[in-house]
Amino acid sequence: MSDYIIKTIQSGVLETLQMTFWAALFSYLIGLPLGVLLYATSKGRLLQNRPVNAIVGIAVNLMRSLPFLILLVLLIPFTRFVTGSSIGTKASIVPLTVGAIPIVARMVESSLLEVQPGIIEAATSMGASPLHILVHFILPEATPSLLQGAAINVATVLGYSAMAGVIGGGGLGAIALQYGYYRYQKDVLWTTVTLLVVMVMLIQESGNLLAKKNRKT
Repeated sequence: MSDYIIKTIQSGVLETLQMTFWAALFSYLIGLPLGVLLYATSKGRLLQNRPVNAIVGIAVNLMRSLPFLILLVLLIPFTRFVTGSSIGTKASIVPLTVGAIPIVARMVESSLLEVQPGIIEAATSMGASPLHILVHFILPEATPSLLQGAAINVATVLGYSAMAGVIGGGGLGAIALQYGYYRYQKDVLWTTVTLLVVMVMLIQESGNLLAKKNRKT
């Protein structure tokens, strides 16, 4: 490969990491409260509220049901409104965030459901409020599962970032498409694929290690 291609790939790695970081961060800022709300308002939980749970659940399920490539296209007007452009690294963060929010919400809900009922009963018997129980008992107890879920979610966002190259997003996905597919440069294609696989594995392993460390403590 030429020096230009090598530099392009290096730039693509940085762009991919940038997209993944910001999209994961923003998706958790919205998805985490949604997941807690889904858990807390479900039947038999601290803040049981069937209408709220149904509305939020339907919204999350609708967002999850859309294939990411279709979501990319549907969000082009919104992306252009938010970022001023529908292509490039910054623009790709918008659909990546929107696509990850429902996944984060359901993953958080699933992690919280793993908390043993005895912990909640003990906290309730001590007179703790529902909010106090959520913040000081349920979330800390679910932290290992939340960390593992976070690793899966970040890896998912990383995979989505590769698909963003289809509509002009930056990163390794765009490089694989432009050089590996359109120009038949197989070495570039396999290099970008290998880098994406390695990055996903590192993210997943880091999440597993953090979860194990948290369980020990």
